[in-house]
Amino acid sequence: MKIVIALGGNALLKRGQQMSEANQRANIQVAAAAIAPLVQHHQVVITHGNGPQVGLLSLQSHAYTQVEPYSLDVLGAETEGMIGYILEMELGNLLPAEQPLATILTMVEVDRDDPAFGNPTKFVGPIYDRATSEQVSREKSWVMKQDGDHWRRVVPSPTPRRIFEIRPIRWLLEKGVVVICAGGGGIPTAYASGRKRLLEGVEAVIDKDFASELLARELAADLFIMATDVDGVYRDWGTQTQSRIDELRLSDLEGSSFPAGSMGPKVDAAAQFVRETGKVAAIGSLEDIQEIVVGNKGTRFVA
Repeated sequence: MKIVIALGGNALLKRGQQMSEANQRANIQVAAAAIAPLVQHHQVVITHGNGPQVGLLSLQSHAYTQVEPYSLDVLGAETEGMIGYILEMELGNLLPAEQPLATILTMVEVDRDDPAFGNPTKFVGPIYDRATSEQVSREKSWVMKQDGDHWRRVVPSPTPRRIFEIRPIRWLLEKGVVVICAGGGGIPTAYASGRKRLLEGVEAVIDKDFASELLARELAADLFIMATDVDGVYRDWGTQTQSRIDELRLSDLEGSSFPAGSMGPKVDAAAQFVRETGKVAAIGSLEDIQEIVVGNKGTRFVA
């Protein structure tokens, strides 16, 4: 099978964990150990989040006042290279020496008129208490919103329209390469107004799940998995009556809603993939990923 695996932010950095290189490498080692056995039997494409990493780079860029701060598209490209490098190394340490791996810097087109630019919703960077968030917002002119018990910066999250590097990604897969791409939802880009052939970076962060769904669809993947820190989708999450859902049909989603800040985008991305392809999508825990592939764990979305 051809499998696209979207690694949630927990695969790189657990909530509240210090954003050190050592912590991120340790978490990626866990992710690599879970994914490596799949490579022996399947074509595997890996995407990943980058919210904490791009937020930290943005803080560092603003702290260096000798030059203008780097834009989010450039910082996103930096995180794709950094995280891809560690994923390649840790997977390579577990796979046979002859197994090729490659990280592709991936540009993703968005629409400059996307309504997301008027309503920033994507969380990036570290968490703050309310007082600190208000101070940071004043100093840096950032939009801050509540994320659970804390506050974080939010930036626009426009809908992904096109993956520019889709052809080289396909070529690598045909040669048996494990491909790491579209990290953090891809590097947000758009054509300049009135100039169709002039491509420019955009100050935004694309949602990883929607970009990964588009990637899975364009690669004709047989299975699209979103690996997170819970073992599936739950009804009544956080209540005494919560219960995990083993299987969701598209018809089951009518009238249902899931939290926009957590499971909602994943459910929407899974449903979109199934609706457009008729194939299977799944949401579940990273540590269960081999059982998710065979259908024994996680929540499966079917037509």
